[in-house]
Amino acid sequence: MGSEDVLKSASTLASYNVLLQVMFRVLTFLLNAFTLRFVSKELIGVVNVRLMLLYSTLVFLSREAFRRACLSGEGAGRNWRQVINLLWLTFPVGCVWGVLLVCVWWWLLQAPDPESIPHYVPAVGLFCLAALTELLAEPLWVLAHAHMFVRLKVIAESLAMIAKCLVTVVMVVSTPQWGLYIFSAAQCVYAGFLLLCYVLYFVRFLGSEEAEKKLFPVSHIKDLLPSRPLLNWKLTTLTWSFFKQSFLKQILTEGERYVMTFLNVLNFGDQGVYDIINNLGSMVARFLFLPIEESFYVFFAKVLERGRDVRHQKQEEVSMVAEVLECLLKLVLLIGLIITVFGYAYSHLALDIYGGELLSSGAGPALLRCYSCYVLLLAINGVSVCKLFNCVFSFFLFRYNLVMLGLSASFLLLSYWLTWMLGGVGFILANCCNMALRITHSIVYIHRYFLQSEYTPLWGLRPHSAVIIALGLSSILTICSEVSMLCCDGGWLLRLVHVAVGGVCLMGVVITVFLTETKLVQFVRTQLLPKYSKKRT
Repeated sequence: MGSEDVLKSASTLASYNVLLQVMFRVLTFLLNAFTLRFVSKELIGVVNVRLMLLYSTLVFLSREAFRRACLSGEGAGRNWRQVINLLWLTFPVGCVWGVLLVCVWWWLLQAPDPESIPHYVPAVGLFCLAALTELLAEPLWVLAHAHMFVRLKVIAESLAMIAKCLVTVVMVVSTPQWGLYIFSAAQCVYAGFLLLCYVLYFVRFLGSEEAEKKLFPVSHIKDLLPSRPLLNWKLTTLTWSFFKQSFLKQILTEGERYVMTFLNVLNFGDQGVYDIINNLGSMVARFLFLPIEESFYVFFAKVLERGRDVRHQKQEEVSMVAEVLECLLKLVLLIGLIITVFGYAYSHLALDIYGGELLSSGAGPALLRCYSCYVLLLAINGVSVCKLFNCVFSFFLFRYNLVMLGLSASFLLLSYWLTWMLGGVGFILANCCNMALRITHSIVYIHRYFLQSEYTPLWGLRPHSAVIIALGLSSILTICSEVSMLCCDGGWLLRLVHVAVGGVCLMGVVITVFLTETKLVQFVRTQLLPKYSKKRT
């Protein structure tokens, strides 16, 4: 597959992933708004913080390193039997992690009050079972992702998420007294649907004319089972390197939940409120920035050869990588700036509409405003690290692991200290400091990497001055609108006026971007909007 084809496939994958994540976040958004009316915030805290932390930790530590290694540039001319054998190790690794984590969650962590939140012990076991079920689909997921089976991922995850939401809604309404059993059953349904969709697809696809036409490396369903030759030791070593890094990345990603869970700095009710605000604040980052990062990771991995500096890469491909990286950095930077500017003035209104006084009173608006600033850092970090990991040398990968270790330790200490002083806001401020350090490290490396070439992709971090002016004016106008109209206490008319002011300001910013950032607009049209590209061709 040529570089242009890889770029087109990665762009299509990013677009579909964005749509998929939009649907996920909208469903989760509506589900949380619905369940807030039926369950306590303490129950939400236990499920969304304690139990989902168990699930995400088990799944991430068991599969992330395998995914990164098997989808990296080392796979050119790979033996897929060996890759599949390696991927099957995710399940026994997951079993080991499952036993360790369940013991910790049962006996080392403080259990919630059994009177108000019953069924905690079986819920831990069911969440572990759901995680192991999802790991069984890992070889199929990597095969599908490596060969750009975009629609399979969209359909499988969409059906699984819809099934989870339906089970949750029906059980919350009909049997709210079941408590944690409701969310445990919903998570098991999600994992089961995901596995079933992948299995049914490959049973139908393997051996078909479509598979032969695509020269798919696996021809029979039995080839998906472990067989000889066993392992590619080079790929196994790379997996181990990524495993050490993924362990640290998980601490950074879920650091605040680990602090809340193991150090008890917030009670379950405050954890529930913080988690709701966290989901709202990170919604755009999750459904927009993460899919772009995941999809273009594949592009960078396939175009650049790991272990070679820029002088020994194909120069036409270096040019393409630099151009794509510059456009991606500018795109996520502008989106992050828009979220930061408008998020500050509309946090209070958004929480009041979404959750009423439960969320809009107290520290809720301050949490969401801080998260608006954090989203900007998340945006830049995702794309810069995506590029970093695909041009990195093994020596720098080891050094990056040491950097991540230092950041992890400092983050946990900073989180505990700031949370003890400032409450939930301290978590977000600690994340901001951590993310800023990670961005600095990535930018320094990218600058050094391209220093021996004529390309300067980091110029993508410098938006046009007219855009900065438009954002500054919008910030002033929207803040004045919020303060002068007291929109949340003055009825729906003043709320609509406040929203209209923001709409006009946003339209002005978007028009300014279209007029000044023409290169970025062209990139979005041709690479991130596949339907538009098809119409033009």
